[in-house]
Order: sequence, then structure tokens, then C-alpha cells
Amino acid sequence: MSINIPDFFVKSFTSNVEHLLQQTDARIYPAVMHGSYVGQSAQVVNQFGTIAMQPVVSRFTPKVRTDAPTDQRWVYPLSYDANQSVDNFDKLKIIIADPLSQEAVVARNAVNRQKDLSLINAFFGTAKTGIEGGTSTVFGTTVTTTAGGRNVAVSTGGATSNLNVAKLREARRALMSFNNDMENDPSFIAVTSTEHDALLGEIQVTSLDFNDTPVLVAGRIKQFMGFNFIQTELLTTGTDDAAGTSRQIPAWVKSGMHCGMWNDITNDIHQRHDLVGDPWEITTTITLGSTRTQENKIIRIWCR
Repeated sequence: MSINIPDFFVKSFTSNVEHLLQQTDARIYPAVMHGSYVGQSAQVVNQFGTIAMQPVVSRFTPKVRTDAPTDQRWVYPLSYDANQSVDNFDKLKIIIADPLSQEAVVARNAVNRQKDLSLINAFFGTAKTGIEGGTSTVFGTTVTTTAGGRNVAVSTGGATSNLNVAKLREARRALMSFNNDMENDPSFIAVTSTEHDALLGEIQVTSLDFNDTPVLVAGRIKQFMGFNFIQTELLTTGTDDAAGTSRQIPAWVKSGMHCGMWNDITNDIHQRHDLVGDPWEITTTITLGSTRTQENKIIRIWCR
């Protein structure tokens, strides 16, 4: 046998394709209201407030007009794009039959995450209200233990605690106190793996002694205390009511959030004849905007 046989050793490559771990679907987007719009802004809803009945104290007195307060909610579009290129020379050097299709999948996943990110930013961001969106309405910082508060304190259920049953109860109570229709307007809560794991340590969640039906489905909490659970790692942190850094957990009813779509995902696959080798380019775009529809339909739970 020749000593030079190793010169003929070869490398074996694969045509298998695998995408790195990532959130591939839009998870919060299906749990809100939707609309399709054109123009530089869109009015989501006209709103009428409450009035109180007045006692009639005497006969034949002049009528006193009662004016219901009104408001409006607006949404503004933001555009996002992703541009990917595949060189024809590069295509000759790889085994993958159609890299363009895989690049399109990557872009679709990014679009789905952007739908959720648009809503996550709108949960506690500044909403545009009033005539032609001329008023900026911020999400307040008052805790739910005070009148009109929409924030479950980080100390609820334990000092600087993570998500627990006490916080879920308080969020539910707050939504009910604002007269949300909890029977007909589905309620949701978004959590990361950290908050989900914290709840698994709560006996009220895992034990059938406290629940009519099992809460865990294949090891995951799907529904508890009337909330439909959505797991995503995209949630953000902020400065909590104790001046520390905590994750902002949104709890909401479906009608409380709105995502307006100006242009859903668009893929344009074309050749760049202005570049050497006429490479292929995939341009993916989406234009959308999100907002709260009412302040009292959203509760923020602070979780350390």
C-alpha cells in the first residue's frame, strides 16, 4: 500500500438544513384585535365615556344637559425590512439545492417576531389619543393597590418576587375592578421561561387539589386563573415600583390591544444585474403599528 494513499482522503458534506433556535411564529399577535389601513395614520376607535344619572328634585325645571366624555385612539405605521443576497458564484460551491428558499424562511421568522415586538412596545409605551392623535397618553406607574392603578407591585406575594399566584390574583382583580367583560373578552398573559418556571413552584398551580382540571399540558401552563398563557422570550425589563429592574409582564383582554397592518409580509426575490455575477437578492418588508385601545384593559405585573 502506498504511503501516499491519505492524499486521496475526502471530506463529506451534507445537504441537510437546520435553522438555529429562535421564535419562529407570532405568539402575541393572534391574541389582539387587528385592522388594515392606508395613509400616514389611522383612527382605531371612537370612544364614549360614562355619565351618571341625576336626581329629579322638582317639577317643571329646566333640563340640565349631560355630556358624555369622548376620546379616540390612533395608530401610526412603522416600516421594517430585511435584505439578503445570494451570489450565483456561491450557489455553485454549496450542496444546498435552493438557498433562496431558506433565506425566505429566515425572513418570515423575523417578520413574525416583529409583529410581537410591535405589540410588546405598545403595551406600556405612549399611546396617541384625542383629536387626530394630538394627545400623548403614557402608561401610568401607580400600583393596583391604589385607585386606578394598573401595576402589580413587585413585592406582591413576597418582597421583590417573581411571578406568583398572588400577582395573578391581583392582576385579575384589577381587570375586573375596571369592569372588563371577563366572560366574553378573552384574557391573556405573556411570560418568559423564567416566570413560567417560577409558577411551577407554586402548589396552587401544579396540584389538582386546587384545580378542577389539570393546569399543566405536557409540562407547560396553558391556562390558569382565567388567563391564557403565552410564552415568549421577547419581553422587556423596566424600572419597577421599588426602583429596581424587573421584567414587565403584560396581562390584558383581547380588545385592549390593537395591531394595524398597512402591509403584511412581502418578499421580493430579484436579480441584481448591476452587480458582478448577477446575484439574487431577497427583500422582505412589513409595515404595521400597534396601540392600546384603553388604559384599563392592560395590567403590568412587575417580576424580579
